[in-house]
Order: sequence, then C-alpha cells, then structure tokens
Amino acid sequence: MPATPREVRIAEAVRDLVHRAADFDPLELLHDLTGHTTALLPVAGAGVTVLDDLGRVEYATASDERCRHLEDDQIDLDEGPCVDATRDGTAVPTAVLTGPAAMRWPRFARRAQRVGITAVAAVPLRSPALTVGALNLMGEQDAGALPDGSDLRIAQALADAAASCFGHRHDLHDQAVLIEQLTTALDSRLVIEQAKGVLSERLRISLDDAFHRLRAHARARRRKLTDLATDVAHGTVPDELSRS
Repeated sequence: MPATPREVRIAEAVRDLVHRAADFDPLELLHDLTGHTTALLPVAGAGVTVLDDLGRVEYATASDERCRHLEDDQIDLDEGPCVDATRDGTAVPTAVLTGPAAMRWPRFARRAQRVGITAVAAVPLRSPALTVGALNLMGEQDAGALPDGSDLRIAQALADAAASCFGHRHDLHDQAVLIEQLTTALDSRLVIEQAKGVLSERLRISLDDAFHRLRAHARARRRKLTDLATDVAHGTVPDELSRS
C-alpha cells in the first residue's frame, strides 16, 4: 500500500531532524522540532523545555510568542505538562484545561485559558541515557480536533528524532556532551531573544515576524541561526534584514 501524503510528510520531518551536520545548532534543531510539530499535528502551538546543567527545567524555544510565554509560565509556576514530562520522563496525555487538569495545574490552567489555550499534552525528549527535556503541545478546542493517541505517538517520534542528535555521534550515552549541548541551546535562546527585539524595534514588526525573518535569512545563507542572531544583537544587521 503506498504511503499517504501525511505519512510522507512525517517521514520527511523525521529525516530533517535526524540528518544534521556534526556542528549543528542545538537551539535551531529544537525550534525545527516545534515547527514540524505544528505543521503535522492538530495543535495551535508547541514548545520545548530542557534540563540545564543543574537539573533544573528551563524554557528552550517555542513555535510562537504565545507558547513562549506559556512555557515561561510553567517554569515560573513550577507546574504544567512540560515540567511533568521533563521531570518524570513520561508522556502527558492530552488534557482539557477545564477538566481534572485544572486541579492538577490550577495556576497554569488559568493563564493558558486566558490566552485561548484550552488543552495541552507533552512527550519527553529523551536520549538513550536520560530524559533531557520535553515537547509541549498546546491546543485550541475552537480550532478543531485536539491531539489523540496516534498524534502523540507521532509527536514522540519527532521528539526522539531530535533527541538522537544530542550527545556524541559515536557515544550517545555521554551525559557530559548532552549537558554541554543543552547549555549551548539555553545560551543561544538569550541571544536570539535579543536579536528578535532589535529587529522588532527597528522594523516595527511583531516578535514572531522578527524571528521568522531571522530564520529565513539564516537558512537562505546557510548560516547558523545563533551566529546571525549574535551579529544582530550586537548591532550588525544585514541590509536584507533591515528592509521593511
């Protein structure tokens, strides 16, 4: 039986996440994970949390600003699906935030509903050695179906594909390398946020639009997103990016 168009897209997404250069940009990989997730699954957005070198759950990246704020909220409140999946290393099935989940994560549920997110789920981001983070799925009931069991299996496959890139290519059990790469991702997040702010202010565009411009420019020129963001954050903005 021939593969369906969706099955082909899933296979292409997994291949894109797995086939990375040896010196790949960890944060760019994680952002691509959120992009593939939102493109393939019935979700309004996606985010990623990771463990830092002290074992604390930290926000890494998200598909858009709304999800970024909700990832930050989970860290600040110390509750939510991504926090649970990262710490426990197990998937959190889709939970509607007006049901029992409102009691499980009461403060996060209120904040999520205020910005239109009515259901959440999460799957662990895991290497053979340990769980290194989680992929968070956020849904809007008004936008259609919410992720079901098969969707979560696809999300887990995407997360596993991304996680396979972490650690040394010949020794995925090297925890020190894993932690170093995750720390690099967290450091990159800060400079990318600065670059988004610079571009947003200069061009009077949204932070989401600023990020998409940075990402497109980096890809078109085969530059690491973090390297481009560092230049922009320090005031060196390429002419192509400066045009509104």
